[in-house]
Amino acid sequence: MAHLNQDFLHSIVKDMPSHLTMDDFISYCHRPLRPSIRINTLKITSKDFIDLMKPKGWTLEPIPWCSDGFWVALDNEIQLGNTIEHIQGLFYIQEASSMLPPTALFDDFDHTAQYSILDMASAPGSKTTQMAALMKNSGLLVTNEYSSSRVKVLHANVLRMGVANTALTHFDARVFGEYLYNQFDAILLDAPCSGEGTIRKDPHALKNWSTANNTSIIDTQKALIESAFLALKTGGSLVYSTCALSRAENQEVCEHLMSCFPDALEFQSLRHLFPDAEKSCTAEGFLHVWPQIYDSEGFFIAKIRKVTDVERQKPIPKQQKNFPFSPACTKVKTELANYFTHTFGIILPNDGLIMVRDLEYWLFPAAIANLIGKMRFQRIGIKLADGLKKGFKIRHEAIIALANQQQCIELDSSQAIQYLMGRDIPLQDEQQPQGEVILSYHGCPLGLAKHLGKRLKNNLPRELVRDKVMTSEAKCHFDINLKT
Repeated sequence: MAHLNQDFLHSIVKDMPSHLTMDDFISYCHRPLRPSIRINTLKITSKDFIDLMKPKGWTLEPIPWCSDGFWVALDNEIQLGNTIEHIQGLFYIQEASSMLPPTALFDDFDHTAQYSILDMASAPGSKTTQMAALMKNSGLLVTNEYSSSRVKVLHANVLRMGVANTALTHFDARVFGEYLYNQFDAILLDAPCSGEGTIRKDPHALKNWSTANNTSIIDTQKALIESAFLALKTGGSLVYSTCALSRAENQEVCEHLMSCFPDALEFQSLRHLFPDAEKSCTAEGFLHVWPQIYDSEGFFIAKIRKVTDVERQKPIPKQQKNFPFSPACTKVKTELANYFTHTFGIILPNDGLIMVRDLEYWLFPAAIANLIGKMRFQRIGIKLADGLKKGFKIRHEAIIALANQQQCIELDSSQAIQYLMGRDIPLQDEQQPQGEVILSYHGCPLGLAKHLGKRLKNNLPRELVRDKVMTSEAKCHFDINLKT
């Protein structure tokens, strides 16, 4: 049961809208969250995923504000994170209300355009991978995470979901306004916060809550939103979000930005973002989601447009030197493209940059060229292959991001489980050895194997081998609910 800090309750009562009650708030805080997922459209359409999971007994209820988000009801024995479909990146386990910030950011986007977007506080990657899917892996998505321990989790999720258009950074996000001033078409700042809205997921979220502890958090939020606004291009949109509930971490942070740049921004109303959005809409047009409104986590979302230029606050920083990559020559690009096409049926995208570092071959988003030298990046794009004495060796992440089912060997669920647990796959009938092959499940790639005739030798990277993998079959079968 949730531990509701009394100091928090006394503080929050003044921020709760008049049409909501504390009794309902407390009641919903003690209820478990409905499990929810977001289908990864970089790999599969929502319709195809629903058709795939219906025979397995999955009950999916659409989330009103995310066309690819669903509340899911399953047999309790099924652990979503251990299913084959989750491991291969067909869906992301994501709380429903956390799907709101990317939806708000992309609401008025031209989905055929190429955008440069910044995600200032990205880990573990739910919103990053949601935005990459909305971008269809095009353009540039700079993903930043300050916490060293969370950078690895972010990177793992980006690769699992087949995201190829990112450039990962590891900074205190207050530097972006200085180093990447006026660079981004849109920015998401899902700011670090007190986490008040997560009480249904984490019963101890408010155990140590205090006004004094929140003061430094609010100072950080104000500095981050200023940095975001400076990094935003004129005409661009900034979404500020938190999983906090107090006005101090939400409306007042946005008001602080307005006070800093009173003539340079306007608040954009989210009242019509989705049906019933007005139930959580504030007078300013922000969404202040309380747990009892949509039976979700608490969340806050504000959308801000930059309407005029603002001056730099600091001098232009020195250029970063010694960038370790260089563009591949025409001959190498041709040889690499032939290897991918003839061996695996993969056509390399023509809108990216093929870059070389020693004998490593990478695919960068084209728009990163404008940022090279302005900031150091932990990792850019995806690694395509390693160079050998003769030829190339494809990388797992390239398969996950770029392969299609045309030249894959399709496995059944038992074989897929064995593969993800690091085991070789015996073949019933001896065949002609085929060398390197891509294995798939549900028509989506799992990874690489070596076809030896009698068996498929497992080439899954050792760090991705799982001790526990389970089928997604539910014991109880229900109909898929597609009512909106």
